[in-house]
Amino acid sequence: MSTFALGLGVGSQSSTGELLEVYFNQPLLNPSDELIAAVAAKVGYEGGNQNIQLTAEQLNDLEAAFLSVDAEDQAEIVEVCKGTQQPMILTILATDDEPQGTADAYLKLSLISNRLVQPHGLNLTGIFGKLPNVAWTNEGAISLTDLPKRQLAARAQGRIIDVHSVDKFPKMANYVVPAGTRIAATSRVRLGAHVGEGTTVMHEGFINFNAGTLGVSMVEGRISAGVVVGNGSDLGGGCSTMGTLSGGNNVVISVGENCLMGANAGLGLPLGDRCTVEAGLYVTAGSKVTVLDDQNNEVSTVKAAELAGKPDLLFRRNSQNGRVEVKTNKTAIELNDELHAHN
Repeated sequence: MSTFALGLGVGSQSSTGELLEVYFNQPLLNPSDELIAAVAAKVGYEGGNQNIQLTAEQLNDLEAAFLSVDAEDQAEIVEVCKGTQQPMILTILATDDEPQGTADAYLKLSLISNRLVQPHGLNLTGIFGKLPNVAWTNEGAISLTDLPKRQLAARAQGRIIDVHSVDKFPKMANYVVPAGTRIAATSRVRLGAHVGEGTTVMHEGFINFNAGTLGVSMVEGRISAGVVVGNGSDLGGGCSTMGTLSGGNNVVISVGENCLMGANAGLGLPLGDRCTVEAGLYVTAGSKVTVLDDQNNEVSTVKAAELAGKPDLLFRRNSQNGRVEVKTNKTAIELNDELHAHN
């Protein structure tokens, strides 16, 4: 039987043994049957979804198992980590069920950020409840219970523990930096984000987990949880997309290819290809939109939801009467060619 995913990771623990996070250097999607059989023979894996904390002996045996099936990248992880005092976790997922613990939750987030799976391609049901809230510091992940004593001990030694954030999700760049990207402020891209090749995330850009870009994009706005931005599309400074955690409910908000969202614009419905949302305009599914023809004559008034996913539209606000209007967008491709010239 095929196996869904495998990852050999290095973890961090609290003083009580709670697993705080796991770094998967080379996660595998759909590993071969031969690899799983070789691994199972060494660690006693008998099927299903398991997170196995390896002994030093099992770790040594695992290296031989990986080499026997020409999985040199996995064997190299073992070689580098031999003798570590950190917990070594082998996570094997036979099926894409909802996460059962910290390790498999981190493996799934890592699969997305390594571009092995696109957003919405994994079952992440209940992931918040499986991730501990952690202090992310210059000395790594620290349990909130352990933090005060660690801070005191550091001060006594003349050091300061710098707490970067307190969150369930770490920043992606501490786990993977996808090829062909620029990220100006790495703290604004969470693990589990999918950052497409050719994407630039500027200082005010933000990408949440299970969301991101599929190709070349300039991100100066917010890509909320669950939102996917197509190749060639750009999000202007301060713009916002309504994610499934911020009012979008079960509607998947997305931006098609070769689109432009202007500065401080907002989006609460799926946008088709080659669309533009004017700067400062927030369009939700319930917005009343006046449809114009090529001569700017009024055709009808509809809810924006009726235009969801339709291509070649320009959404704008009439500066004289304040109404939201939509007409055929004829300049999207030219706009994006210019914006992407130096991505």
